[in-house]
Amino acid sequence: MDTITIKDRSFRISIPNTHIQDHVARIARQMNTDLDGKNPLFLSVLNGSFMFFADLVRNLHIECEVSFVKVASYQGTGTSGVVKELVGLNEDVSGRTVVLIDDIVDTGITLEHVYNTIKSKQPANIKVAALLCKPGAYTKDIPIDYVAFKISNDFIVGYGLDYDGMGRNLNDIYTVID
Repeated sequence: MDTITIKDRSFRISIPNTHIQDHVARIARQMNTDLDGKNPLFLSVLNGSFMFFADLVRNLHIECEVSFVKVASYQGTGTSGVVKELVGLNEDVSGRTVVLIDDIVDTGITLEHVYNTIKSKQPANIKVAALLCKPGAYTKDIPIDYVAFKISNDFIVGYGLDYDGMGRNLNDIYTVID
């Protein structure tokens, strides 16, 4: 499907799954090199990153642990500006390398919240990986170490990202057209 409709909005395909998988594999190869021997904790920011996280972890060949944190800052097609922590971190991260895995870095409000929460627990190192980054919207100074795609400031859906809870199951990424 080149175009789809979810609720009241139409979307066109912008990143096909084959392209996504190539970029996820590229990031995993780099992580396999960068993080070898460090036994990092990979921390997936739910809900949106679940597909990216699953595909990424399947491509890792290093010893690592995985966990999840659930936060939310979106309402409809825009950020609310307020981060709600729904499920927190239970692991002891002191002295560990932590890799935050996020679906999309937009303004950076959610990333900053999770990053600062982790930083307060005194890890040895924090790395950030994002499937998507909107450089034109990003307003924070936290470095993003691994990015699959830099995109424009359009609203997107699919491959874990949603529009009011719908569209997460789509294999491709779609951009809103109206």
